[in-house]
Amino acid sequence: MHFYELQEGERDTFFDLLLFREEEMDADEFFALVQSIRRRIQDSFETESLIEAIAHELEQDHDFVFVSDDRLTAAVNISKIEGDNFLADLGSEDAEDSEDSEDSDEPADNDGEGADYRSIMADFEPGGSPPH
Repeated sequence: MHFYELQEGERDTFFDLLLFREEEMDADEFFALVQSIRRRIQDSFETESLIEAIAHELEQDHDFVFVSDDRLTAAVNISKIEGDNFLADLGSEDAEDSEDSEDSDEPADNDGEGADYRSIMADFEPGGSPPH
């Protein structure tokens, strides 16, 4: 089994994903394949990110397996702090119910565990002038 990674983003903030394939593909050949897919779909993909769209193409047409969250059997949060170690919820009926409640006007009662979000890092200079 051979593993491949796709990364999207810049320096401090990036998104990456893993793929695997039974037969090894030369790194230069993999790069060329990814580039050809990127050029073809970069303005018309329907996933949340370009690399997810590329991963789906690699899986569908080139014998790769995209190791996406929906394929996980278990996920465990690990920490040096005992209370922060737990088996993560991978999408039970409760998670589906909370997604349905997002469409309502009622505030969600969510402690953040299992939240679906992305983080953004920004430089902040206190005391600087506000943007115009």
